[in-house]
Amino acid sequence: MVATITGGTILWFVLFLVQLPFYGWFEDHGHLWWVWTCLAGAGLGLIGIWYVRKRDAAIKRDAAREAVPVE
Repeated sequence: MVATITGGTILWFVLFLVQLPFYGWFEDHGHLWWVWTCLAGAGLGLIGIWYVRKRDAAIKRDAAREAVPVE
């Protein structure tokens, strides 16, 4: 799951970087929101990576705790 979210985050950031040289064109044609949408996607992807890593760690901790017999 982390790899999928990381790949998507990288894709959003690359799309943002690719669009930067054409900033003026996007602004002239009223499509400036495309640039900022890509940056927002990358930012939200970073939050998603953090969340999924924490979630995976919590699941592994819980599984390890259940595997230890209680005496």
